[in-house]
Amino acid sequence: MNTAAAIAQHFRHVHFGGNWTSVNLRDTLKDVTWEEALHKREGFNTIAVLTFHINYFVAAVLKVLEGGPLDAHDKFSFTHPPINTEADWQSLLGKVWSDAEHFAALVEQLPDDRLHTDMADTKYGTWYRNLHGIIEHTHYHLGQIVILKKLLRSG
Repeated sequence: MNTAAAIAQHFRHVHFGGNWTSVNLRDTLKDVTWEEALHKREGFNTIAVLTFHINYFVAAVLKVLEGGPLDAHDKFSFTHPPINTEADWQSLLGKVWSDAEHFAALVEQLPDDRLHTDMADTKYGTWYRNLHGIIEHTHYHLGQIVILKKLLRSG
């Protein structure tokens, strides 16, 4: 397996399962209702906000993988579209799963020599750094989601 394929597999694992930690987004979120996703605990982001935030950066880098420019801004990364029903929540989750699979498929196609070239602009560093950063970012916020879910359900 080449390096790009290994990175794609690692990315899939944090989203869909099979990673070393045995925790992934899909299994963690599969039984979270839209009301739970929106439950606000003072001083914390909601599960919905964190889910959107994770995907915001995946979607931004996905556009670069497709040949477009990098257009991502932290100030927009915590503002999800309105979620007023279970269907709205499921729509967001559907986008997360779809973007994740498409992202991984495009990463698999990267030639390994491209991994050590700059992604979009030299100020962002290499593809290798950014792809691993996306995975690390996902694990970080996944941990927050797991804790929020436990807090929410503990009463």
